[in-house]
Amino acid sequence: MIISASRRTDIPTYYSEWFFNRIKAGYVLVRNPMHAHQISKISLTPDVVDGIVFWTKNPTPMLDKLHLLKDYTYYFQFTLNAYGQDVEAAIPSKNNQIVPAFQRLSDLIGPDRVIWRYDPIFLTQTYTPAYHTHYFEELAKRLSRYTRKCTISFLDFYRHTARNMAGLSLQNFPLEMQEALAKNLAEIARSYGLKMDTCAEKMDLQQYGIEHARCIDDRLFGKLLSCPLKVGKDKNQRLECGCIESMDIGAYSTCRNGCLYCYANLSQKTVGANASKHNPHSPLLVGEVGPEDKITERKMYPCTMNQTQLEWIST
Repeated sequence: MIISASRRTDIPTYYSEWFFNRIKAGYVLVRNPMHAHQISKISLTPDVVDGIVFWTKNPTPMLDKLHLLKDYTYYFQFTLNAYGQDVEAAIPSKNNQIVPAFQRLSDLIGPDRVIWRYDPIFLTQTYTPAYHTHYFEELAKRLSRYTRKCTISFLDFYRHTARNMAGLSLQNFPLEMQEALAKNLAEIARSYGLKMDTCAEKMDLQQYGIEHARCIDDRLFGKLLSCPLKVGKDKNQRLECGCIESMDIGAYSTCRNGCLYCYANLSQKTVGANASKHNPHSPLLVGEVGPEDKITERKMYPCTMNQTQLEWIST
């Protein structure tokens, strides 16, 4: 089983104490986002967790506690964009804090386990193709020793995303412009020894050396574990998503990064209300178990192939 921590919120930045408490307890409770009174109990013990994928914009609160994950295989999806605080309101200085945090994380766990994400890409009067090209190279210059790959994507519109971003006066970004910018970014990435792929994009950019990503990646886990995984594509994600199946332990409308493009937050008011209910000692990320809640223990199995399976495949 692969744990996603989390597409729904930034656990390393805001909820790392809670996460490490859950690792110690050996399980976590997760509310069904569509049916609030349905709760899954998910084991977090090393015998069933093949790997963990962390999603973050600032892992600093976790960096001195990574030794607590010595029994687990994991890697980070680290989003580091060139936007200012008009777009990413609560992200600290990229130059003084976030880039050094990226570098320190890589020094601790190695460049194979830190994936750089430059996404989502959109255009405004400020954030032009020339702007993205210039600052992407500035970041690539500083990150190239600390990662192997950069994943890009272009902005997808959801109802609340469009509402939150209305004040930015987004500019038209047709597919041919997206392709041209992707080509330029790929050339820059290649010049610094970085591979590039796209997250859940329909466009075929392989002619520029850009593959389709698997952000939760059985190939990478197979390499890190020195053993292949037997796991299918995640059917709960978009058709273009290449990720394998995983269990997400986060909750929507809990991330306090304040990014206007975020699809996981309904509103900042909702985020504030949920954050106020967070208890780092609760098995739930938000709130407590109530009398109307029904807890179901999920059956968890490791995905790594045993010796018998490997022998069968090789014959």
